[in-house]
Amino acid sequence: MNLAEGVQIVSFGILSVMMIGGALGVVLFSNIVYSAFLLCGVFTSIAGLYLLLNADFVAAAQVLIYVGAVNVLILFAIMLVNKREEFRTIPNAWVRQVATAVVCVGLFALLSTMVLSTPWAIVATTGAPAESSIVTIAKHFFTDYLLPFELASVFLLMAMVGAIVLARRDFFADELLSNKPSETPAFSLPERPRELVSAGDVASPETK
Repeated sequence: MNLAEGVQIVSFGILSVMMIGGALGVVLFSNIVYSAFLLCGVFTSIAGLYLLLNADFVAAAQVLIYVGAVNVLILFAIMLVNKREEFRTIPNAWVRQVATAVVCVGLFALLSTMVLSTPWAIVATTGAPAESSIVTIAKHFFTDYLLPFELASVFLLMAMVGAIVLARRDFFADELLSNKPSETPAFSLPERPRELVSAGDVASPETK
């Protein structure tokens, strides 16, 4: 084993540990903000694994789309919702935990079977240079997989709109409960109510 192979093996081990540790943190942490940041680490580790496979275009797309767009959108949704409620105890929660464990074990067994049954040997071929992977991916991306790409953009837009609606849900409910007509124009959203300042923080006019 030469130096290049040793560096690749060490890099693969480090990235794998980062990815598995980040994935465990995503599902085990009770703070959803920490889970979102760890999800960013998982996506970055996957991009590093793509680089080890000489898939530079896929690695760049992983960073740009998942880290720079999807994960940022998740963080925006969490911060817009801004819910500070603790997790409530769910009756018969063990049923969900057992079902989740069964699904995870099944997926792990399926992926392990696929990895063990796939021939990973590289056959050296001498001939005409192969077409660039970027050109091949671009051809499939804008021909065969154009519809999934457009659907993904629509789903991201729906998620962003849903986050905004959830963030302003409490204010809309209070407005509907009050029978007073709203004076806000039809095509503008009312401001989110700000937290009231306590009486001790602001001096009264008489004391000035």
